[in-house]
Amino acid sequence: MRVLLVEDSARLQRSLATALRKSGYAVDLAADGEAGQWLAESHDYDVIVLDVMLPKRDGLAVLANLRRSGRRTHVLLLTARDTVADRIQGLRAGADDYLVKPFALEELLARVEALCRRAYGTKQPRLVVGDLEVDTLARRAYRAGQPVDLTAREFLLLEYLVRRRGQVVARTEIEEHIYDEQVDPLSNVVDSAVCSLRKKLAAANDTPLIHTRRGLGYLLEEPAAAGAAP
Repeated sequence: MRVLLVEDSARLQRSLATALRKSGYAVDLAADGEAGQWLAESHDYDVIVLDVMLPKRDGLAVLANLRRSGRRTHVLLLTARDTVADRIQGLRAGADDYLVKPFALEELLARVEALCRRAYGTKQPRLVVGDLEVDTLARRAYRAGQPVDLTAREFLLLEYLVRRRGQVVARTEIEEHIYDEQVDPLSNVVDSAVCSLRKKLAAANDTPLIHTRRGLGYLLEEPAAAGAAP
């Protein structure tokens, strides 16, 4: 999943970006409101983590502009303000969640994960496709009852495909949601990641779940419904 982090404190931005990336998220960064708004309008993010107090344009103005332009990306506001009036102002501006500084990194990660689930129309942390189970809270996957050893990025790729099950997902969509701008657009990083994921899923059951639609992308579906070769 792809997250935009808009935070002007260099130290906090580094620590949050590191924590999010270690959890497998692709993370884009902005240090002021104008840059944050430009990125938010230029890319399709799963979640935006937005500080309220920002140079050039404050977070509430950025949020209000995004909502007026029709952007429905889930937004987590970060602020040092803890009054009821401040929380109401943020929620009325269109925030989906509100986190007061200082906070624990674990709480921020849990809130981002919860917003990602809401972005895909479900609050359930457990996703099941055939004999595949994905636990988004524990960040673990099981096939035929056996644990599948995945890297953080592989887990995010699997989760994204499972949430889009039954749909053909283009390589460009995977790049947009799973990888950040540090990835070379001409690389075969998506194909390599899908290949690795297939091998790991096949270790417990070699019936394919992920199928290639040549020229279109990838499709994850239950084996009984699959009609194409992997």
